[in-house]
Amino acid sequence: MPPDREDADGRQVRRVAIYSLLVNLFLVGTKLYLSIVSGSLALRADAVHSSVDVFVSLALIAGLFIASRKSRSFPYGLYKVENLVSVIISLLLFLTAWEIVREALSGEMVAGPHSDWTLLALVAALIPIPLIFGSYEIREGRRARSPSLVADGSQFRADALTASLVFFALVGQRMGYQLDRAVAAVIALFILRAGWEILLSGMRVLLDASVDSKTLESIRSLIEADPAVTSLQDVTARNSGRYLFVEASIATRTADLQKATQVGRRIESRIRDRFSHVDRVLIHYEPQSRTHLRYAVALSDSGGQVSSHFGQSPYFALVDLDVGNRRLIRQAMVSNPHLDLAKGRGLEVARFLLSHKPDVVISRESLSGKGPGYAFAEMGVETVRTDESTLSEVIEGLQSEGGGDKNF
Repeated sequence: MPPDREDADGRQVRRVAIYSLLVNLFLVGTKLYLSIVSGSLALRADAVHSSVDVFVSLALIAGLFIASRKSRSFPYGLYKVENLVSVIISLLLFLTAWEIVREALSGEMVAGPHSDWTLLALVAALIPIPLIFGSYEIREGRRARSPSLVADGSQFRADALTASLVFFALVGQRMGYQLDRAVAAVIALFILRAGWEILLSGMRVLLDASVDSKTLESIRSLIEADPAVTSLQDVTARNSGRYLFVEASIATRTADLQKATQVGRRIESRIRDRFSHVDRVLIHYEPQSRTHLRYAVALSDSGGQVSSHFGQSPYFALVDLDVGNRRLIRQAMVSNPHLDLAKGRGLEVARFLLSHKPDVVISRESLSGKGPGYAFAEMGVETVRTDESTLSEVIEGLQSEGGGDKNF
């Protein structure tokens, strides 16, 4: 993702966190005012509970501010502070659930007598506010991949449930029914579930086990698809806050360090294009260890006649030979999908062949100084011109001593 997009997301995350603080201050102030005017103990308790969210919002803003900083002591940044904050929020959710259960069992949440329908209307009007804002915050948190915003949004949704508990308690008291205990038990279960999901997500990131198998497999496929990569030794990835770190060890066809570095930069660019919020891609280059070589032979027909024109070859034979004893391991034939192209056919055919990862391309036409030849050379693929007429003759020449090391 471009730096300006990352900065925009960071600003939006901090902006939403400030909104969270303001909404919490409004809810606490309103509930305290209504509790004083009405004398409702339930509203007073809910206001005290909402005041905890003010401290959570302050911790969220502080966590986001600290998470964006890098230093010599923390070269990888402090992104995981976000995940630490989300874990703290999950623990506060557990505390909230415990308070509700304790108060329901002790009967402390039973509202006092009242007959003011205006109070019920005002309390009912407060219920959608944390629900709507919590949904908005979760959506923005997922878009920006901010675990602390998602956790805070879940906390807001829990507040909507506790506000609903107060409302039903007041309605029940108005109608002569005591619903506090039953409703409190149901809501406490939902809060516990939300807290557990947030805690599990945060701990997985803190323990570097947060990247799902689908994302890891997608990264693996991107790396293996590069024509210059002969093998992928290892690939790992981890989340830190809302950012992704990727590390891979590859073997390339080229032994030139500069060309290998170009391969790594190309892979990094593709990973950044596919996944947002990538902080770092680290590519290690391992020595190439090959058990076989793959040859691509241009053919003029399916019978095995070697083609005189590379781009106009309707078929290509893929021949795998053992590096040690030159034994034939595998032989296959693929059709040229770009045979009908009027322009740029040679380069498109070269790109098609590169997807099959040949080590040597053999044709009766010399590709030296031509577009396909440059494309193959860039990926470390050797091009060889042959005077042989048939595929079987080419294979015999390859299997002979030194047959694959020079023109024949």
